[in-house]
Amino acid sequence: MDPRLPEMSREKLEAWLRYFEDLQLGDFYADRKAVLKQTAGPSAVHLEPVAPPPLRTQPPIPPAKLGPILPLVQAPSLFDAADRVEGDTLERIREFLGECTRCRLHKQRTNIVFGVGNPRAELVFVGEGPGHDEDVQGLPFVGRAGKLLTQMIEAMGLTREDVYICNVVKCRPPENRTPEKDEMATCSPFLLRQLEVIAPKAIVCLGNVAAQTLLKTNESMSRLRGNWFDFRNSKLLATYHPAYLLRNPNAKGEVWKDLQKVMAFLGLKGKLPRV
Repeated sequence: MDPRLPEMSREKLEAWLRYFEDLQLGDFYADRKAVLKQTAGPSAVHLEPVAPPPLRTQPPIPPAKLGPILPLVQAPSLFDAADRVEGDTLERIREFLGECTRCRLHKQRTNIVFGVGNPRAELVFVGEGPGHDEDVQGLPFVGRAGKLLTQMIEAMGLTREDVYICNVVKCRPPENRTPEKDEMATCSPFLLRQLEVIAPKAIVCLGNVAAQTLLKTNESMSRLRGNWFDFRNSKLLATYHPAYLLRNPNAKGEVWKDLQKVMAFLGLKGKLPRV
């Protein structure tokens, strides 16, 4: 016991030590020299390297068995499929069109000009829209431009009853103006359904509006005219509108060259042109 401790502290400490001895908690002091002798030994401990335990490996996974590889089927695009109606006919299209009021063109029309001709024609002529005479009669291309178109068809060795004739819009635009984009967007789906039902070998677009609408392009007639284009399952060729030929007679020769390409494609002999 340290003699430097105060008397009171020594008494308390001795009492606590006796108490712990009675509880058999062991000694709370040791001989420093004995402890030093026991702990004396080599200054460093040499550890032998121990090999890591072996890794548990999973058995190899066998490759998955692949089923038979199926061939890719060429399907129509979503845009083409949207214009197709199962079991569609020209009569059903006309019935669905009804007394159409889907765009502003109905406000001043007299008659809807749906289309006329052979429902199984190999050749379809597509114009821009009805004029005054067409609006009155409800038939496409019956005015001056229509008479010129009839001569063009006959020069190919055909009649109007052999072909099908229709327009992008089916109501006359006021003052024969060019149809607006929203008007064509509203009416052209009916044209696309007509072409789908008829399934012609060749389509002749008469004028820029018809060609740009079907080909979905802004190219000018000078770049489109006289060239073949693929249009779904048909071939499409653009040429000048008969109304343009009435204003520019010198262009009739160019149109006849275009029609000769169509005749060659369809195997037609034709007649001498009277346009």
